Parts: sequence; C-alpha cells; structure tokens
Amino acid sequence: QVQLVESGGGLEQAGGSLRLSCAASGRTFSTYAMGWFRQAPEKDRAFVAAISGSGALTYYADSVKGRFTISRDNAKNTVYLQMNSLKPEDTAVYYCAQALYSSKWPTRDADFASWGQGTLVTVSS
Repeated sequence: QVQLVESGGGLEQAGGSLRLSCAASGRTFSTYAMGWFRQAPEKDRAFVAAISGSGALTYYADSVKGRFTISRDNAKNTVYLQMNSLKPEDTAVYYCAQALYSSKWPTRDADFASWGQGTLVTVSS
C-alpha cells in the first residue's frame, strides 16, 4: 500500500530553521489530506499540522502557528514541513501521516495513519 518516508531532521540551534520532507508512494496521493505529528521525549504524540489534498486548506496546532508551514507538491508525491524560529520544545521525532479516507477532511488524530519511521529534530538552546 502507501508508504511514507520522512527526512530532513537534524540538529538545529534555537531560532534556526529546518525543512522536513515526506515522500509518499501512494496511488492517489493528491486525493488525501496529509498531516505532521511529533512525539517529544517521554511525551505522547501530538498533532502539528495538516493540509488538504489540493493544498488549499491548512490547519496548525497553536504551538507552531506562525512558525511552521505545511505544503505539498503532488507532482512529486511529497509533503513538506517548513519549520522556522525553532524552539527547544520543538525537539521531537516528527512523523507524517495520510488521512484514512480520500477527499475527506480529517477532524481528529484517529483520522490519520502513520507509516513512516519518523525523523528526529533536535533543537538546542
């Protein structure tokens, strides 16, 4: 089925930027909303951002609003997360996920499924 591979993580200084990528091997990538989640050390997985299949609609967690930007390039079957003004609290393993249902806007975490191994983002002070 669909496989998601995250990349772009690394070590960055507070205030810096990183751009994460999620490459999908999906059959109908453009018809599915995509999301980014993160899991910080000793914490539960948290929602970060979501984008509709066409890219027209986006939604962000309050903690990253104004700093992170989710985008997608359907021609490349790739979704991105541009992270600016990084803070130490952004340190986490970041995962991308595809919505369970095509052409349907997800409204809760359970509407997503994750397939990637995640990419580690570490932000130092």
